[in-house]
Amino acid sequence: MIDLSSSAADMIAHLETLRSEENVAGMARFGIITTHALGISNPDIRAVARLAKKNHARAIELWRSDIREARLLALCTAEPKRLTAEEARNWANDFNSWEIVDCAADLFVEAGLDALISEFADDEREFVRRTAFAMIAGAAVHRKNEPDATILAWLPLIKAHAGDPRNFVRKAVNWALRSIGKRNLACHAPALALAKALAESPDKTARWIGKDAAKELAGEKLLAWLK
Repeated sequence: MIDLSSSAADMIAHLETLRSEENVAGMARFGIITTHALGISNPDIRAVARLAKKNHARAIELWRSDIREARLLALCTAEPKRLTAEEARNWANDFNSWEIVDCAADLFVEAGLDALISEFADDEREFVRRTAFAMIAGAAVHRKNEPDATILAWLPLIKAHAGDPRNFVRKAVNWALRSIGKRNLACHAPALALAKALAESPDKTARWIGKDAAKELAGEKLLAWLK
């Protein structure tokens, strides 16, 4: 039985017993890197994480394994209050999959590592840059008590990188813009204004981001909900 006393090696051995080659094949269709994957579903990984509980030192060890599921488990069992910016940077150096990025972004937001957002946005690596915008999206949604000014201060980053045509970046930039706009009425107007401006851009990628975001943000259902 996996529990708080289980070592990283114990947990990896347990994950190996859950291996599914059929699932590995299926994951590849969703753009998940399967080179070091065991084919374990995210709900099953979260179930293991609940049994194991948080253990930061063990999470660091799990990450070093290079196994997809062990790294997801590391992100689920790391202790946000103990996570340092340097550790987050080290993990970001290994990012090679959107699902790892999005899970890590939630942890980084919970850890309060906002200073990394602009740093990651300026990084040319596709998955590191995605992390910045996944963090913005997560903060806009989950930080209910955060001043709106903090959230709106990230709009210039969205504008600055709206022209990045790489699939996992442009989708994250779009996600961040929509998430800010859906936060509340105070955030809605500036986000919609940026979406409309991007929709008129001569750049193809920025235009797609703007049009897609504006379509959702100007929707009657959202406007009724925000009011």
